[in-house]
Amino acid sequence: MPTGTLRRYVLLIAGVVLALDRLSKWIIAKTIPLHDSITVIPGLFKLTHVTNGGAAFGLFSDSPSELRIVFLIFFSLLALVVVSALLWRHTQGLNSTAFALSLILGGALGNLWDRVLSGHVVDFLEFFIGQYVWPDFNIADSAIVIGAAILMVEILFAPKHHKAYEEGVIAQPSSEAE
Repeated sequence: MPTGTLRRYVLLIAGVVLALDRLSKWIIAKTIPLHDSITVIPGLFKLTHVTNGGAAFGLFSDSPSELRIVFLIFFSLLALVVVSALLWRHTQGLNSTAFALSLILGGALGNLWDRVLSGHVVDFLEFFIGQYVWPDFNIADSAIVIGAAILMVEILFAPKHHKAYEEGVIAQPSSEAE
């Protein structure tokens, strides 16, 4: 598959994540007043309209610093640059790495969009069991976590071919010219 076509697929995946994230946040904002909930599965799952002025799971949301949002936007942009560079350089095939990085890219764009426009992120997925409540999150957060999990599984469980490369059993992968 030509690199340009592959990059379109990667951007399509990121775009679908971004579109689903934006649409879901818009629906929640229009249908559920801030801090209200709709029970979906009693004792397990609610849709709860909340905002998060911090990072993942509300980290730094209580920070009194006015620079908090600037730093969060800066680190989001830095992450986007790194993920985009990895995708641009390593798109030899639509593999699990490219898919994972596409999910992360779309999720990071979704949360960055919120931070830039309103200074906070809209969260609405609330899971709980009894008194144990998972911090609210959104579609973008889910895509980022799923993408990171795929990358971790690859790192931890991918077969190691370096000895085979050194012994000449497996040819080194060639990089496509851009």
